[in-house]
Amino acid sequence: MPDDYTPATIAAVRRLRDTLDQEGKKLVFTNGCFDLLHAGHVRYLEQARALGDAMVVALNSDESVRALKGPDRPLNTECDRAEVMSALRAVDAVVVFDDERATSLIEAIRPHVYAKGGDYTVESLNREERTALEVAGTQISILPLVPGRSTTRTINKMQGGGESTPASSGLLRLAVLGSGAGSNLRAIIAAIADNKLKAEIAVTLTDQANSSFREIARAAGLPALFVDGGENPRKLSDAAQKEVFEHLERARVDVVVLAGFMRILKEPVISAYAGRIVNVHPSLLPKFKGANAPQLAIEDGELESGCTVHLVTAEIDGGRILAQAKVRVNIGDTAEKLHARIKVEEHKLLSQVLNEWRERGLPVRGAGAS
Repeated sequence: MPDDYTPATIAAVRRLRDTLDQEGKKLVFTNGCFDLLHAGHVRYLEQARALGDAMVVALNSDESVRALKGPDRPLNTECDRAEVMSALRAVDAVVVFDDERATSLIEAIRPHVYAKGGDYTVESLNREERTALEVAGTQISILPLVPGRSTTRTINKMQGGGESTPASSGLLRLAVLGSGAGSNLRAIIAAIADNKLKAEIAVTLTDQANSSFREIARAAGLPALFVDGGENPRKLSDAAQKEVFEHLERARVDVVVLAGFMRILKEPVISAYAGRIVNVHPSLLPKFKGANAPQLAIEDGELESGCTVHLVTAEIDGGRILAQAKVRVNIGDTAEKLHARIKVEEHKLLSQVLNEWRERGLPVRGAGAS
């Protein structure tokens, strides 16, 4: 921070909280990136301040914003964001923090009231932050959003003249989600590099922070974002569903590709990207839906298996089939051997379907899909 502006320290904010507590008053706490301040932010902060007698805003540092939103953010430095925020009449103090979450600040400050925007619910708050709030005895208040005002919408208008305008390159913009080895991601990257796939990868997301998938994305110079999926290894928490949706919106993607992503997508992603989420599954659907498909094919005595590229709906592996490729089941096959041969076909089939996306009449962003 420069000499002309110094944010508040945690100790100073805690003293403010204790003073208010002794006087029977309340400290309101909220946090966020506040990267491009707009009327929606200002009105939200005014509403939040009205919940108590003073308000502190915890501002994500530049490093924290990049981890949460990708390498193209923030638009404004933490110095500028803090200075602008501190000038608002609703804000009594600003603190800057480096973590992706405000958990440690909540634990240290123990605010009386925690405010969050109406795109959240209590259930969709980050689980660590919510636990810290509950331990602190903090009242959680969800405030309504201001319609039509958001940072993402503003950025999209600036970039393309409208929030649904596709990227000017004309290439299919992909978001690739994965959990494991990342072989399908590697194949997509290679197909693009070899000019066999007319697309660009706008963002990659993983629920496994240290996965090979993420390392492949980083090595290719792609945004490689981690989303904490929650405790259930098969389902994304409400907070994670919302975070995934926000990343997709910021990246302005045409198609969401599930490439070995092991958790189930729900709302708001399923509805917002209806007809634009594609998965590759290691069986000839509708046979052997769900997990362990190669093993199930062997146990059932199938003579052939294969892979299916299909659209994703709320029904697991039940969306419209776009393409299939067959693979022979050999005598003595293990699930691992069979799956390895299926993956060879997956890599080819997925790139083929993506390359033919528009020719197949499948929707993209701004074409009635979102």
